[in-house]
Amino acid sequence: MKIGLYFGTFNPVHIGHIVIANHLVQYTDLDEVWMVVTPHNPLKKKKGLLEDFHRLHMVNLATADYDHIRPSDIEFTLPQPNYTTNTMAYLHERFPKHEFALIMGEDNLDSLPKWKNYEVLLEQYKIYVYPRLDRDRVEESPLMQHPHIVRVENAPVMEISATFIRRAIKEGKNVQPLVDKEVWKYIDHNLFYKK
Repeated sequence: MKIGLYFGTFNPVHIGHIVIANHLVQYTDLDEVWMVVTPHNPLKKKKGLLEDFHRLHMVNLATADYDHIRPSDIEFTLPQPNYTTNTMAYLHERFPKHEFALIMGEDNLDSLPKWKNYEVLLEQYKIYVYPRLDRDRVEESPLMQHPHIVRVENAPVMEISATFIRRAIKEGKNVQPLVDKEVWKYIDHNLFYKK
């Protein structure tokens, strides 16, 4: 089985994440997309991050109706901070019959050289790259020409960010259209992102 790994803090998971994951399952050769909830991205600050189990639960809620999109807590048991290269090695060992690939936005491809052992990732795994709205304004990454980079064509461009959602909730705005209905209920019930 060919599995695309969509890493993120998902703080919170929103419809943009689900639209992208679904597009990849429907329009590429990936059989499944695993949404890997990351306890801590080494390139991001940890402040304001909800507890791991809350973010995993929201991904569970958001993916419940999708047969080929699954939540994953695989990084919860790995040493912190999490490095993708370590996670990939662990998954390869644990699921030797699966073929794994990475999923990332075009903007993240630019920062790939900052990742630990990024050359190993490029050599051993395909990386599915979906477009961003501002792609015409930035110079294309030279990495886009690498043979293991798969450009995801005709993907819906979703300019929704978890940062925007958290800020909007704090300001008392209605963000219900931007998140799954059950995810919104969970956020609202627990008063997440209000402070």
